[in-house]
Amino acid sequence: MNIKSLLLGSAAALAAVSGAQAADAIVAAEPEPMEYVRVCDAFGTGYFYIPGTETCLKIGGYVRFEVGFGDNVYAPAGTPVGDGGDWDAYTRAQLDVTAKSDTELGTLTSVASLRFEYGNDTLYSSNANTVYINEAYIQLGGFRVGRWLNWWDANDLPGELDNLGSNRLNSIQYVYTGSAFTAGIQVDELSRPIGLGGQNVGIEAVLQAAIGPAKIELLGSYDVDAEEGAIRAIGSVAVGPGTFYLAGVWSSGENAYYGVNDTAAGEASVAVAYSFKATDKLEIIPEAQYIWNTELSGTDFTGADLWGAGVTVNYQIVEGFAAKVAVDYVKVEDGDDDVRGIVRLQRDF
Repeated sequence: MNIKSLLLGSAAALAAVSGAQAADAIVAAEPEPMEYVRVCDAFGTGYFYIPGTETCLKIGGYVRFEVGFGDNVYAPAGTPVGDGGDWDAYTRAQLDVTAKSDTELGTLTSVASLRFEYGNDTLYSSNANTVYINEAYIQLGGFRVGRWLNWWDANDLPGELDNLGSNRLNSIQYVYTGSAFTAGIQVDELSRPIGLGGQNVGIEAVLQAAIGPAKIELLGSYDVDAEEGAIRAIGSVAVGPGTFYLAGVWSSGENAYYGVNDTAAGEASVAVAYSFKATDKLEIIPEAQYIWNTELSGTDFTGADLWGAGVTVNYQIVEGFAAKVAVDYVKVEDGDDDVRGIVRLQRDF
């Protein structure tokens, strides 16, 4: 075999091997396109689409640090004088998650709001070391079920003095929203201790209207087991550099909505407030309230009257970070008086 034949044979062999290797080569798959988070502006700011769905999600909340001062600060109404300290502090973190999507029956909404609180004490229910559900509900159109800040809890005067009712319950609600007015009805589960009624029912109805610069809300509730109820009216109107508020409430007797057996509520009450913006960052709210017959004897109101006056100051330090200072004077007829208040710092997100 000559040199030429040897070289040609070697080249052919190499070509055959190279061809076999090329046939067996692994080709890397093309990377799948990444799906970035998309902004959802259909329901306002802060929402984004959950990847792979048409559901919009919003995450928010706040962190709060607050110091309260005054006799029995943060104590439930009716706590004997001297049983609590004259100041107390607590910290709260609230996490809110809202999901919304459009359906053929209207907007489908779910809200989950959790609160984490630390106060280093357990005597006062409003300042315990605890985690609890602030709100949790499902809403489709005007129909809602769950637990939320209902009309008694969500709507009051803008200051820190007034007591015009408060409760958050397991409820079923329907609200009709028109161009100038809103009407709603709600059925509440009213839970009482075993031996004192167990599970019972309450009914609420509300009518809200806006007429030019004025707004008015009329709310009525009935505690079926107690066979007692309460009604409340709140009105507001733009006056000068701010807004003037007037509220009145009446209770027929002890019930789950207003007129319980403590010094925080009574047979009837009237409250006024004026909120005005001194600057873009500074809001000042003077407020006053008078409560008739603050205690019950059996089913009759027989307690002393109570009145109070105070001022709340809100200041926006920077965007998302605000301070609140409130000082109130409260006087029981022919009884004790008290100066109480709060200093609060809160970062919203």
